[in-house]
Amino acid sequence: MKLHLYPLSLVFSFFLLLLRPTMSSNQHDYSDALSKSILFFEGQRSGYLPNDQRMTWRRNSGLSDGWTHNTDLTGGYYDAGDNVKFNFPMAFTTTMLAWSVIEFGELMPSSELRNSLVALRWSSNYLLKSVSQLPNRIFVQVGDPIADHNCWERPEDMDTPRTAYVVNAPNPASEVAGETTAALSAASIAFRSSDAGYSQTLLQNAVKTFHFADMYRGAYSSNDDIKNDVCPFYCDFNGFQDELLWGAAWLRKATGDESYLNYIESNREPFGANDNVDEFGWDNKVGGLNVLVSKEVIEGNMYNLEAYKASAESFMCSLVPQSSGPHVEYTPAGLLYKPGGSQLQHATTISFLLLVYAQYLSRSSLSLNCGTLTIPPDHLRRLAKKQVNYILGDNPMGLSYMVGYGERYPKRIHHRGSSLPSIKDHPEAIRCKDGSVYFNSTEPNPNVLIGAVVGGPGEDDKYDDDRSDFRKSEPTTYINAPFVGVLAYFAANPGSS
Repeated sequence: MKLHLYPLSLVFSFFLLLLRPTMSSNQHDYSDALSKSILFFEGQRSGYLPNDQRMTWRRNSGLSDGWTHNTDLTGGYYDAGDNVKFNFPMAFTTTMLAWSVIEFGELMPSSELRNSLVALRWSSNYLLKSVSQLPNRIFVQVGDPIADHNCWERPEDMDTPRTAYVVNAPNPASEVAGETTAALSAASIAFRSSDAGYSQTLLQNAVKTFHFADMYRGAYSSNDDIKNDVCPFYCDFNGFQDELLWGAAWLRKATGDESYLNYIESNREPFGANDNVDEFGWDNKVGGLNVLVSKEVIEGNMYNLEAYKASAESFMCSLVPQSSGPHVEYTPAGLLYKPGGSQLQHATTISFLLLVYAQYLSRSSLSLNCGTLTIPPDHLRRLAKKQVNYILGDNPMGLSYMVGYGERYPKRIHHRGSSLPSIKDHPEAIRCKDGSVYFNSTEPNPNVLIGAVVGGPGEDDKYDDDRSDFRKSEPTTYINAPFVGVLAYFAANPGSS
């Protein structure tokens, strides 16, 4: 991970930029962006679509998923611009949708809270199916990714193998099972007040899934029969131990059970979570884990977990340019930057953590201590708001990176369903290689995937509206999921910070 020590002049300039409101950011319609960020998930749906489907250019797809194993694996979400259901990032998406509702659901208009819960249930229902045959086996993926990526076709026309990838005990799948545990546990909390029976079902399955994750420790990509199909797409490059802690932390939050408290306390160092980490995403959960567990210290006086809070504060301080010590890297215009593609996944997840940690501090009338600096919660909110406004158009390109928001946004996103004619406009099937003409076209996508946040610009803040540049132009569910919570906060507090 690249750390950067900023010169004092740049720190001062960045600090002034944070404090200075801009005309364009005051004009952002966060409520509109929130609605669209949730609507996006309807464009990613797999399975039988309901009568109230609002993304009407989509149709039913993946209806045979699971048949090869005599089970029903329909539903869930395609992770990005392809037609594969990767359970590892889908579970993380589910966790973040649920956490968005848990922390910020009360700030949402009732209609958007309902839509958020509908989006959450679409994935949690699928995850329940994927763990339905535990304790013996867990399904981790549907769809041959190599065959799928060699085609450019609508999900409704898929003729590539819909292979269901399964891990049988005692083979391990700790990262997928651990994240699925977190997802089901978080979803059980999100549904507790509106559907107690469903909430209990989710929690019971979370407990069962964690038992599998912890009993058979190891990476799912270590299984010879599936490793070439899960890698290099969603290998767990960071190791599986963080998902075990993450799953246990969410079970602790959902149940209050002391055994999970003991688990996260005793396994922090053995599992390598004592290292300071300044990232959070579908692969590395440590940043989010530290913030989540910090609540037990800040609001519950669980001082035996103080080490998690100390790591969370170190993470938060690394995001404050004027603090001493190492910092995360920003682009010249202020976007959080990490090497690799899909830059905006870092901006949305870390903005979410900034707001959540600020909320924990505010409730207890505390501030963040960064060496000799005392950082009030509102300063963390300003950092998050800068990332949000950058995504929505306050950037050197003058471009909203959310499709359908604002006057200028990406029109040629890397997304099969969006870039190919809809079933309504082109009823005949478009086979594997027949879609290449649409992929290579310079015309805008015919179907607008409203609310999709694309991968975003490079480290130079530049973005080319190029369908073939998937690192920049491809949306993913795990970019949008945390953004739902972030936008819910700013929609309710548009003039804050």
